[in-house]
Amino acid sequence: MKPLSQMSKENIKKIKMIVFDVDGVLVPRGTKIKQIGNTTTLETKVIHEKQIKQIKELNKKGFLINISSGRGLYMLQEMFREILPFVSLTYENGSATWYQGKIYQHINSFKYLKDIFPKLKKATSKNKNVKGFEPKEFIITIHCTKKIKEIENIVKKEKGLVTIWNGEAYDVLIKKSQTKALGLRHVIKIFKLKKENIMAIGDNYNDQELLEESGIPISADKSRVDGKFYVPLKGTLLPADNLMQKILSLN
Repeated sequence: MKPLSQMSKENIKKIKMIVFDVDGVLVPRGTKIKQIGNTTTLETKVIHEKQIKQIKELNKKGFLINISSGRGLYMLQEMFREILPFVSLTYENGSATWYQGKIYQHINSFKYLKDIFPKLKKATSKNKNVKGFEPKEFIITIHCTKKIKEIENIVKKEKGLVTIWNGEAYDVLIKKSQTKALGLRHVIKIFKLKKENIMAIGDNYNDQELLEESGIPISADKSRVDGKFYVPLKGTLLPADNLMQKILSLN
């Protein structure tokens, strides 16, 4: 991998769309969640004013912007309310995409998750290491203070499902099919693009397949994902900030 500083105008001449992961890239990592009985409280992070200006500037220069996240649509719309006219949102690990008020569903996970959800709720109801279930449509997300074997074992018994641990939560989803790569392949079709037209940046394990589906993959955490270029995760600037500054400087 090369450092972002070595990216040239020649490298990005075919790029028409930039795909951003959210946590750890556009906003700081970490989700504050609290669940008591049937009441769930979630902290809503909001994109910084500087990144809002950068995204609007990229849009003016002709770049399409896609935000790809494991979060649910409602949460993403709240986080990025000020830039919704300028972006598309691919949510819940590639399950669906929102663009200009229209929703494109990429996978149907209902039959896979309908029976396991109550099992997971029952098994974790008294576990103090479980912080809560994040509201989702197409995947199950369980926030925990640490890995919990009971959750992993329940999912292993269900045919076709897998758990992905990101350091603070489990995502339960359809094995091999329900990935950010699936979402990007559909987005490419929606916007009539090619793989070579896509630049994608991510920092976590569930971003690797997303990056591999792009023409120019950017790693925001070399310890977790690979790319052609990398942006330092640590420092005063978020990886998306660094990347957008670089692209704008080349145009």
